[in-house]
Amino acid sequence: MISHALILTAGFGMRLRPLTDERAKPAMPVAGDPLIRRIVAGLTTHGVTELVMNLHHRPETLTAVVGDASDLGARLRYSWEQPKLLGSAGGPRKALPLLDAETFFLVNGDTLTDVSLAALEAAHVGSNARVTLALVPNRDFERYGGVEVDGRRRVNGFTRKGPASRNTWHFVGVQVVSASVFDSLPEGEPLDTIGGVYDALIRDRPGSVHAFCTDARFWDIGTASDYLRTAQAFSAFSRGGSDVGHRAKIDPSARVTGSILWDDVEVGANASLDACIAADGVRVPAGAAYRHSILIQHEDELAVTPFDP
Repeated sequence: MISHALILTAGFGMRLRPLTDERAKPAMPVAGDPLIRRIVAGLTTHGVTELVMNLHHRPETLTAVVGDASDLGARLRYSWEQPKLLGSAGGPRKALPLLDAETFFLVNGDTLTDVSLAALEAAHVGSNARVTLALVPNRDFERYGGVEVDGRRRVNGFTRKGPASRNTWHFVGVQVVSASVFDSLPEGEPLDTIGGVYDALIRDRPGSVHAFCTDARFWDIGTASDYLRTAQAFSAFSRGGSDVGHRAKIDPSARVTGSILWDDVEVGANASLDACIAADGVRVPAGAAYRHSILIQHEDELAVTPFDP
């Protein structure tokens, strides 16, 4: 049974700026709990308790919400990537000494899924592959790149989003990997898996990257609208409510619907927020009205960034 995992949490989350200027994406709350705590709790439920997280962008926002993860039943250590971000392959290479495991789960820190880890592990063991990717049908190929899979469940390549990804599979951010995939890579060099190391594996050792094809659900947090939809899936949005953080103060006359409020947010009298995301410490003035907007507080100035629903 695999008990080790590396959670990739070092990235910048560029598509979610300016929110990710305030917190690393995995530290952002989803229905009251930071995303990273949801991921860790999901792993420990399946007996995966020896964890490593890689850190680069806004690391203090991650360590503040998860600590050593002992309250979630895990032992968590950190792999610090400084001064440069090392990528989805370079990051695991650096973390190998902390992981100290021949086989481990490699989990994206910005996606939620209910994929069965036990079934994924069983598929990996039965395949004799070095990598096994959890995949679902790529129904939104205009938005997501695809994974090409043959009849023997071997991954044969990766495609860009658009028509080339029609009838392909979509990677949901969870995989089982052998440490041998990374241990020969140069340490400290930025390298990627898809579009790099895995493509070379497929070319040089066909069958070494395997597909676990499933109908599991997944929730993306790539953009502001993705973030709202994911929060809706885990909270009371469908009943007209909102996701409200700690120490929020909402005037009784204010109207807040379908929005995400981080910690220490204040909403003034007769203000209105509809499908908005308010970061830590935002102060919404009395009578103000915002819709489909990201709100960031810069001292006495409120910065407002509209986004597409």
